[in-house]
Amino acid sequence: MSQLQPTIEVSPALPPLRRTRIHLPGWLILLLRNPKSRAGLVILGFMVVVALIAPLISVSDPTAFSLVDARQAPSWHHLFGTTDQGSDIFSQVVMGARRSLVLGAASGALATVIAATLGILAAYSGGIVDDAINFLTNVFLVIPTIPLLVVASSYVTSRDMKSMILFLALTLWAFEARILRSQAMSLRNRDFVLAAKVAGESTWRIVFGELMPNMISRIAAAFVLVFYVSLLTDAGLEFLGLGDMDKTSWGVTLYWAQNNSSFLQGEWWAFVFPGVALALTVAALVFVLAGIDEVSNPRLRPPTRRRRLRSLLVGGRA
Repeated sequence: MSQLQPTIEVSPALPPLRRTRIHLPGWLILLLRNPKSRAGLVILGFMVVVALIAPLISVSDPTAFSLVDARQAPSWHHLFGTTDQGSDIFSQVVMGARRSLVLGAASGALATVIAATLGILAAYSGGIVDDAINFLTNVFLVIPTIPLLVVASSYVTSRDMKSMILFLALTLWAFEARILRSQAMSLRNRDFVLAAKVAGESTWRIVFGELMPNMISRIAAAFVLVFYVSLLTDAGLEFLGLGDMDKTSWGVTLYWAQNNSSFLQGEWWAFVFPGVALALTVAALVFVLAGIDEVSNPRLRPPTRRRRLRSLLVGGRA
């Protein structure tokens, strides 16, 4: 008798696992390679993370009063010390980061949209449209921003975040609109714009679909610039008592510190920590702006080792 041989089933070979790579945008890779923008993005990212997790790391209500804990220097119980009324300054700084960053980013985004739309539209359209937008831009450039905001804030009863964002955006768009108009004028006679005209594209389609994507680096730089100018301007208005004093922000913390004469009484921590938070954020944005300029303009980039060797060899041959 023949013995039955056991059958062995062979399972199909599994396909090899593919390692998925995260493809970052080219502009982000260039920014991360630049040391200035990399340092700025790290600091700015840290401030954003602090703002996001502020309710988790805040030790107490930033507006709560406690006469027992009043005027305490920085310690393990109160990392940044306390105010004259016993409010924890660490809680005020981390919770104030949320309002200050949102206000600066929102006003910067709105001002950039206005500046990019009007500046590029004026450069492309020309004629009476260009003259009208130039006249409006010159009016806002001539009027000083801080006095205009001081007068406007004194006549407005509601000084909430929406009102401050609108005020800052409507007063800070003009200088970027002039810069974006100049760059758009150098692009309006390029082949891709002329081809879009021949194809019968509308003015808004050419402005938003052709010119604006080719100016994205300059528009990003405009946003970063207006972002940190808005931060400083809003903090200055709140320091003068022209903001929403019922909310917590870096400028409001500085206002109560100077209103209570904290520095004259030796309570330096009431000024230093919110001031350092504001200064670090502005410095981070300045570094990012410098990195964007160097990425978009190769002439501003520092010479690499290869370029330095090449220049030495060319100089030696000469």
